[in-house]
Amino acid sequence: MSETVLIVDDDPVQRRLLEALVERLGYCALVADGGDAAVHMLTGPAPARVDCLVLDMVMPDLDGLGVLARMREAHLDIPVIVQTAHGGIDNAVAAMRAGATDFVVKPAGAERLQVSLRNALATKRLAGELQRLKRRRDGTLTINDVITRSAAMRPVLHAADKASASNIPVLIDGESGVGKELIARAVHGSGARRAMPFIAVNCGAMPENLVESILFGHEKGAFTGATEKHNGKFLEADGGTLFLDEVGELPMAAQVKLLRALQEGEVEPVGGRKAVKVDVRIVSATNRDLIADVKAGRFREDLFYRLHVFPILVPPLRKRVDDIPDLARHFLARIAAEEGKRVRAISGAALDLLSAYRWPGNVRQLENAIFRAVVLSEGEEIGVNEFPQIAAQLGVDVAVEVDPDTVAAQPSMAHMIEPSPSLAAAWPEAGETTGAHGRDTSGISASMPSLRLTDARGEVRPIDDIEREVMRFAIAHYRGQMSEVARRLQIGRSTLYRKLEGLGLDGEGDAKTPADKATVAAG
Repeated sequence: MSETVLIVDDDPVQRRLLEALVERLGYCALVADGGDAAVHMLTGPAPARVDCLVLDMVMPDLDGLGVLARMREAHLDIPVIVQTAHGGIDNAVAAMRAGATDFVVKPAGAERLQVSLRNALATKRLAGELQRLKRRRDGTLTINDVITRSAAMRPVLHAADKASASNIPVLIDGESGVGKELIARAVHGSGARRAMPFIAVNCGAMPENLVESILFGHEKGAFTGATEKHNGKFLEADGGTLFLDEVGELPMAAQVKLLRALQEGEVEPVGGRKAVKVDVRIVSATNRDLIADVKAGRFREDLFYRLHVFPILVPPLRKRVDDIPDLARHFLARIAAEEGKRVRAISGAALDLLSAYRWPGNVRQLENAIFRAVVLSEGEEIGVNEFPQIAAQLGVDVAVEVDPDTVAAQPSMAHMIEPSPSLAAAWPEAGETTGAHGRDTSGISASMPSLRLTDARGEVRPIDDIEREVMRFAIAHYRGQMSEVARRLQIGRSTLYRKLEGLGLDGEGDAKTPADKATVAAG
């Protein structure tokens, strides 16, 4: 999903021009006809999710400085690009002091606005990532820090919020790499124990003969090599939260002692003479089917019911495709800063590629793919070429990024541009018919569309014929939703209607609004 830019301007012509420009740059555009309307959109009962503002300084109701002051009062940390027809130094200084990120003079050119938006959004992502890392280190990561806008994650966040309000044992279930530890940290950081330790232990990574010592501690001389006393994870987490990752991997002997620790609220160190009282909140996680393990005798039934009091199921990444663009940008900001690379954005084509992939390794695999792409990148934007392995699995050719001028100059490439049929395999399986942008993809098959650039005589087709074919396909593909068609073609909605009228296609798609008709007539 593209990042959202709110355009605030009382001039309807300037508003429409900016809306078309922002959409052409690949962002989603929202508009407000004044300062009061913008503040209501940002702070009202159902606030819009906005990633950046393009704000006019001079407006009749609430001016730009007034909007910045209201945002500061509401503690809204949204980058603001101020624009005005009066480019005096005093105006720029006043806007920056009020909290603006950048200052442009009307009319802002496409390149100037693109640079401002890219820098503002990259700075916001990096600042958010630094704050998130600090809260993770301090154990104060909250549910609001979970990066998601997918409907599939709403029940997860709601359940995590409920669990954080009590000391109830939580069992987080989900495939490997979906972010179970992140949910566990959010539950801890949103609860009353957030000032106390959060101790994570991977039960599958502990040697079987040392499990009890690691969890419950040992006394000096308890066994060979025990040269000093060790407290164990339960005592380290006393007063806070103990996160038992991959709890299904615990051996049976350790399961017995863990059950006693949960029942009695005390642990007995190896070699110790008496039990030690502990106050620990247990959050566990697994990617195994514990019910099947209980039936097979691999996991104690009584321990299962002790842990499975408040289950939370985290869906895999392929079931929350809407999260992929935000997660990719999140990883990009952090990894680029860590690697010292000047990579600021991911191209729309690359995001579409990532959204089409099924991610068997889930969020962890996506993070590693972004890491590799950052290392491979040579510019300020990551493209499809930085994901060769994913592109190869989807049947996408990354050797050549098709450009109209390049195609026209090379006859060998000018016969046909045809996506590989294997791309269809990347879309959801039967029963999973929601695509990356909420579209129904159940009808996608191996017969992918192709665009011929030459006619039957081998001559290059007229540009109007090619454009007409593209327009028809886009309208059919997005089921006549003209806002989505315009967004995906990266042109303004009014421009789209003018093109359709010029190509004799003005009867296709959804109906034009009166404003659209007026714009087309005026054009």
